[in-house]
Amino acid sequence: METVVIQTRKDGPYLVSGPVKVVDSTGKEFTLKGNPIALCRCGQSANKPFCDGTHKRVGFASDPQAH
Repeated sequence: METVVIQTRKDGPYLVSGPVKVVDSTGKEFTLKGNPIALCRCGQSANKPFCDGTHKRVGFASDPQAH
């Protein structure tokens, strides 16, 4: 089985690669375009839950590190 990897990006989205599906609150599946997919972390995307690059415009800053 292929491993799903979720990678944080400095001041950017979560990059998710591997065999994943994203579903909404009703259980309906989103159509995914590409692999990896980018999930919004800043909360400002007009295309939630996906990143649309707005984090750059709003100055989102975060760089979580594994311990």
